[in-house]
Formats: sequence, C-alpha cells, structure tokens
Amino acid sequence: MASGLAFFMNEEIVNLPALGWREWVSLPGLGLPLIKAKVDTGARTSALHTFDLELYEGDAGEQRVRFKVHPVQDNVDTVIECDALVTNSRSVRDSGGHEEIRPFITVPVQLGDHQWEIEVSLTNRDNMKFRMLLGRTAIKNRFVVDSGSSYRIGKEQSV
Repeated sequence: MASGLAFFMNEEIVNLPALGWREWVSLPGLGLPLIKAKVDTGARTSALHTFDLELYEGDAGEQRVRFKVHPVQDNVDTVIECDALVTNSRSVRDSGGHEEIRPFITVPVQLGDHQWEIEVSLTNRDNMKFRMLLGRTAIKNRFVVDSGSSYRIGKEQSV
C-alpha cells in the first residue's frame, strides 16, 4: 500500500503521507509519550482531555495552566501532570452544540517521524472515547486522511 496519496494543488502534484482515522501521537512538550488520537477533519481545532485544570499567573505575568491528563483510554490510574503557557482563550462549540470558553496551548506533536507544533484546546473529554482529537488545522497541508484505515503512521507502544 502506498504511503501517501497524490492530489492536485496549485497545478502541481503534491504527495502527502496518509493518516488513518485514528493514530498514536505523542506530545513531548507535555511529557505525554503516547496518546490515541482521533483524526477529525470535522473539527477545526485539536482538543486534549484534561482534568483538575487551573489557570494561574506565571512569574513574568504570563497566563499559564496546570492540568492533569489520563493518557490511556479506560485507565484512570495513569495520570500525567502538565504545565503550559496559555496562548489563547476562545469559545469552542463541541459536537453536541455546547459552547464553552477553553484555554489553548501550542505544543509540539510527534506522529511517527513527523514533528510540528499545533494549537490544542484543553477540555474535559471524560464522556468521549478518545483522549485527543487531531483537528483539520493541525494536519492541513501535511497529511491526507484515509478514513478506511487506522494507525497508518503511529503504532501502539507501551506507555
């Protein structure tokens, strides 16, 4: 099977690697070695499941956020504590139509051999199957999505 799909963009053929509808990613800037993410082209932004979220002012007056993550589905025993600079706060409407103001952070994401920075909203996703959504702006011009396959790039490893 080919590693990517070809399509036309600005009259040039561009080859991009293909993702499955779910992939294993890591967020090394947060100390998250591996998390199962749903690749969601219907979601504009990416989202990360968090709890015990606390906004605070850093030493230089910047807005920061402390939070905890359960990186493994169906496992509340594994907890990773994180701290990050808040880059934005804005209103987000979830798939159920509920609107909330969420803090956003910018962090590197690792997917296979690919690493780049993405913007991620922080929210409680306890009632959702995936701990993370990888939205369309995070993958724009980097990947295409093969909705019929899973784990095209990232493979499960022990956490």
